[in-house]
Parts: sequence; C-alpha cells; structure tokens
Amino acid sequence: MASTTTIQETTTRDGRPIKLAVAYSDQVHKESKYAAYLPVYDTTTTFPPTEPFEFHDRGHEADPAKPNLFNKDNKNAKVTKLTPRVGTEITGLQLSKLSDALHVHPVGAHVKDHIEFHSIYVGPDNLYRLGGSTSKLTTTGYHSDVSYEHQPPGITILTLVQVPETGGDTGWTSQAAAYDRLSEPLKLFLDGLKAEHSGFGQAENARRDGHFVRREPVKSYHPIVLFVNPGFTKRIVGLKNEESDAILKLLFKHISQSQDIQVRVKWEDRTVALWDNRVTAHTAISDYDVNGEGEGVRQGFRITTLAEKPVAVNGLEST
Repeated sequence: MASTTTIQETTTRDGRPIKLAVAYSDQVHKESKYAAYLPVYDTTTTFPPTEPFEFHDRGHEADPAKPNLFNKDNKNAKVTKLTPRVGTEITGLQLSKLSDALHVHPVGAHVKDHIEFHSIYVGPDNLYRLGGSTSKLTTTGYHSDVSYEHQPPGITILTLVQVPETGGDTGWTSQAAAYDRLSEPLKLFLDGLKAEHSGFGQAENARRDGHFVRREPVKSYHPIVLFVNPGFTKRIVGLKNEESDAILKLLFKHISQSQDIQVRVKWEDRTVALWDNRVTAHTAISDYDVNGEGEGVRQGFRITTLAEKPVAVNGLEST
C-alpha cells in the first residue's frame, strides 16, 4: 500500500489556506488523462458530527409515467431491466443536477476542491483498496456506505473515468429481496432488534495508516430490517455475544451469497451508477492486476446524498 508522496499548500474557494496530501506519484499525475480526479487528502479541514435534519424524499413526488424520460423528443432513451430483482440500465439519458445534502467522508480521499466527491483510485502507486488481498481469500465485501451515520446515505452516484479492459466490475444485491426471502418467524424476531453500526474502526485504521481524520467517528443503533454489513455492523443490541455473532454471520452470508438477487455491472465509458444505499448493498470486484497488461488503473468518484433515519417495517426507529 502506497503512502502519500507530497504535501501541497493551497487555498479553498473562500480563500482559506489548507494542506493537501497527494495520494499518488508525481509521475502518475503528469501522465494521467484525468488528473483533476486523482485523490487528495485535505489534512486541514475538520467537520463536526452531522446534525439531524428533516429529510424529504423527492422520489415520492415523481410521476410514475416518467414523462421527462419517455417523452417523444427523447428518442435515444432506452430502458433495459438487467435482472428480475435488482438493476436497470438506462441509455441515452442526460442526467440533471444533484441538489440534496451531500455526505463528506470522514477519512477518505476526495477530488481536489470538492471534498464531497469521494475519490476512488487503484493503480500501481496506490494499492490501498487492494491491501486486503494479502490477508483475505477475497477482496469482495458487500456493504452499505457509511451505515454508521445517524442518517445514513440514500441515493448514491458513482462513475469511473478509467477502468481496466477486463475486470473491475461492481456488484449490487437487493437487501429488500434478501429480507423477503427470510422465514416469517425470523422476520418477526429481527423486526424488534437493533444493531450497532460503528465508524470507530474505520477512523482507527485511517490513523494507523497515517491518514487524516477530518471528523470524529460516530456509532448508531439502526433497526436490523435487513440493513447490516460486516464492515460497520458490530453487534445486535440486547443479545449475548454468541447469539449476535451467529445471527449476523447468517445474515452476512445470506446477503453476499444470494446470487439470484444480485446484479453485476461492467463499467464502460460514460457509465454512471445510481443506487439506493438504504435498500441495497454493493461491492467492488478487484479481480484485476494493476500492473498487468490490459488491466491497470481503476479511477473514479462517488457522490452520496444523506437521507432519513432508518425505520423498521414495524416502525422501530434508529437511536
């Protein structure tokens, strides 16, 4: 795993001086076709915990007929359902502006001058996201982004500007479909439970690796529904450790191994993925060699909107 190579002195758009740690080599920066999207780490700016806010889901106001998508003047738009349970491909569509509140990642790299744009970069000089391949059998891990937030992300947007010729896909699974597959007695049991989601491990790992933590970690207690993932879900509240571990192991396995409720997306030029972080889980598929011929760099960025507190099907709310 490569460490940062240089520190840049710069200023924000409001004239405030900051320091940026650059997470790539100078040579890569000079040769990159998309240098503006290479990752940096603002090592100056800090943020308080996210304040509670009233969330209004604009999706509920949408016209089911989708007139802006299917109007007679938009002859290029095409909708293809990828699987029966999750995933739809839309081509020939011009995306509109994003206006909801955006999430600032507490430790991750970002695009220069846009701290809300969470940067994704895996290349020969920055192997951070492949580091787990030396200690684990697989680098895949289904998760919901930053689920430890009191009001976790809703609609999330990801685009990759540079991808290997083969490999580097992303997989998604429907946690709503995963919940529906459970037996009624197990649903009834889970509906009354909450799980602890924590960002403390992420912050500790960042500090260990020499990265700046711009916001102190938080933990939340969300209804299980199915909204659990091995990265941030630590325990089920009220259960003995052995009980909690056994149930979470069952749910993690169910979510990750149910291929009949999953979709795998191969990235192409100008592909933009949008998903609802509240009801899906996803994983990068790091099956490529950053030094291999025809494989190489995977680069892009993610924008995440904040949403409401999770609520269980029976009305149980987060705390």
